[in-house]
Amino acid sequence: MERQAEARVWLDINLDVLKENFKRMTRMVAPCEVISVLKANAYGLGVDPIARALAAAGCRRFGVAELNEALALTDIGGCAVQILGAVLPMDIEPAVAAGIVLPVGDLETARQISMAAVRLGRKATAHFLVDTGMGRLGIPVDHAADVIRASVRLPGVDWEGVYSHFPVAYRSGSEYTHGQLDRFADLLETLATEGITFRWRHIANSDAINNFPRAFRDPYNAVRSGINLHGSFDMEGRRAMSLESVLTLKTRLAAVRRLASGSHIGYGCTYRLPQDMLVGTISAGYADGLPLALSNRGSVLVRGTLCPVLGRVSMDYTTISLETVPDAECGDEVICLGGNGPEAVSVEDWAQLKGTHPYEIICSFGSRVDRRYISR
Repeated sequence: MERQAEARVWLDINLDVLKENFKRMTRMVAPCEVISVLKANAYGLGVDPIARALAAAGCRRFGVAELNEALALTDIGGCAVQILGAVLPMDIEPAVAAGIVLPVGDLETARQISMAAVRLGRKATAHFLVDTGMGRLGIPVDHAADVIRASVRLPGVDWEGVYSHFPVAYRSGSEYTHGQLDRFADLLETLATEGITFRWRHIANSDAINNFPRAFRDPYNAVRSGINLHGSFDMEGRRAMSLESVLTLKTRLAAVRRLASGSHIGYGCTYRLPQDMLVGTISAGYADGLPLALSNRGSVLVRGTLCPVLGRVSMDYTTISLETVPDAECGDEVICLGGNGPEAVSVEDWAQLKGTHPYEIICSFGSRVDRRYISR
């Protein structure tokens, strides 16, 4: 067997914190249930241990983006797995065979699911995706009643749910979001008068849980959350839940040197030492998920002390000032993201520096970053 060296860059992922975040969210939205969104390999954190921890905390439904993600979760007993995005024609029969909950965004998809179920001799399960203003996928809300009426007459399918999605729920008080809620509620009421009801009714994402309490009140009985489970928030809007970050990105000091005044640091020579300085080089760069935007702007933690990034972040290494940590040594642990107290470096800090949102930061950790799971 080929021997592997210890990883130079790793993520500590605290499953106990993850479970506590899930429980806090569940208490806040009760009696709604929480659908844990685990798309893109649980945002790059590792779907299997994340899903099993959430199941142990009481989660009974997972949401994913596509079929392969769904199939990876079918062996977690007692948990339904639901595709929230689009389903392609070639995905329908294997999804029905595997018992995956399918999305329906048009009448033709409903017909194909019904035909696959009849052909396989088993009952399919589906949720109608209604476009109330996201503009991406789903049945346009003005036509949704007609499509749903026609679909529920098709054989072989348990039409158990209906859902929609918000584009700007991070903006507290958004009239656009309230309009979506109104249109969706009107649709549910119209269908209910005709005897068409659903066991699952959901519209709230993580942002809506924080900013729009009506999105987890009647007529809704479920919410969907991904990034909040990790203890991260959108940078706009409220933070109604007290959640903790589950992740810490770490590396080690690869070099400690004293360089002369006037020395240039890194590609492009974007930093010039104003004096003789103690500098360090850490074994992590943009291939590991450190944003280029940290160049000459960000900081990392060495021995609990913030150390500024000097020069441009490169693919494999990043240079930092060690002036405030004169006793630092090669091999010392370095916290790139995470930490405790006022000097902690948060996902939101990186997102702000990069001019992006926390989702992109969490999804950006490279393949050579080892994932290490912490649990009592």
